[in-house]
Amino acid sequence: MQAMHMFLDTHDRSRNTFPGKLSIPEFEAFYAQYEQACHAEGVVPLRIHVGLEEGRAFCLNLASDAEAVKRVHERVGLPFDSITEVTTATPGDIFFRRPENAPA
Repeated sequence: MQAMHMFLDTHDRSRNTFPGKLSIPEFEAFYAQYEQACHAEGVVPLRIHVGLEEGRAFCLNLASDAEAVKRVHERVGLPFDSITEVTTATPGDIFFRRPENAPA
């Protein structure tokens, strides 16, 4: 199995990377298409934080690389502001894995 990494992508209506007004049913229909595109590209959608009224979304996906996430967006015709590889920053995820000689 290929190594998977977490990626966060962002969308903002003010930057034309989030659709105009979307109702909840419209978003649900769009998300079904997004899930299909993810499946086709080997991407696992983990969570989407969306503000329909504000026109902003933050999507967290598992993928082999950022290019796979880009292809998902291309498949559904959704532009994005950025795609960033991220890690979870909690004591168990990042802070306890510091090299012994690294400054605190």
